[in-house]
Amino acid sequence: MSVTYIDAIHQAQLDLLKERDDVFLYGQDIGSFGGAFKATQGLQERFPDRVLDSPISEDAMVGMAMGAALSGMRPIVEMQFADFSSIAFNQIVNHAGTHFYRTGVPVPITVRLPCGGTPGSGPFHSQMVETLYAHYPGIIVATPATVSDAYHLLKQAAVLDDPVVFCEHKFLYRWLKTEAIEAEPLPLGLARIARPGKHATVVTYSAMVHEAVRAADRMADEGWEIEVVDLRSVKPLDTDTVIASVARTGRLLALGEAFPWGGVSAEIVSRVVAEGFHLLDAPPMRLNAKDTPIPYHPDLWAAHRPTPESIIEKLRELLNL
Repeated sequence: MSVTYIDAIHQAQLDLLKERDDVFLYGQDIGSFGGAFKATQGLQERFPDRVLDSPISEDAMVGMAMGAALSGMRPIVEMQFADFSSIAFNQIVNHAGTHFYRTGVPVPITVRLPCGGTPGSGPFHSQMVETLYAHYPGIIVATPATVSDAYHLLKQAAVLDDPVVFCEHKFLYRWLKTEAIEAEPLPLGLARIARPGKHATVVTYSAMVHEAVRAADRMADEGWEIEVVDLRSVKPLDTDTVIASVARTGRLLALGEAFPWGGVSAEIVSRVVAEGFHLLDAPPMRLNAKDTPIPYHPDLWAAHRPTPESIIEKLRELLNL
């Protein structure tokens, strides 16, 4: 029986509840309803005192979780959509992110953010917010792209003493499947080579890993071998693996679903230019979503975010430089 991305998140939470008495889940409608995407379905029946419905206040949710964490618990907070976490931004970045620096007392909370676009979701339910949280010191930002990472990174996040923003992509929830979760996980903070190659490197994360691999597979028919690096987390960002890949290929495309101004793709280019300029055979390039609000219509949404076709177009440009 195959395991989906959302199954892995559900299983990670179930295993954490079974293994650790200090873990509890908190969020809007996560109890008997099972959450907006059913990531907690059935868990309240098994752990009625540790799967708790919250008020409709993201600010209050994270504030309560911080208080519980300071009292020895390890809460996992579910936001219904990543976009709504902006209401809790002050709690996450100004309080949780700075608390250890200010007091020496850790705040081990995990905030699950269902992020990214799906057809018809529009501008209020589709944003990639990892850049916002990665900008602030003291916060770990995980961006799993595989079923196994959805499971293992969430389990790793829950036992870290730092606050973790866990960006799980909604588009992957039910179509991304594997036969079994890998038994030996990579540690959070270490990137992986999703597809080896020698002519150019695509560095990306989250759902864009799969779009990049699709593009690379199609370009292989033309004789091009494209390497795809899956960052797995954007804070910390594994610069060593990125530089090593660029050393093999000499060309870099930084790819992301987020808006183009600033962001993770800009950070990747900046680090490669600063630390590996001598390795480059061509100027590095970036590809992001369009710099507009995310459209509702499925056809417009498909044109808004990078696709295998637009990735291939950009890679051809890069390879011909």
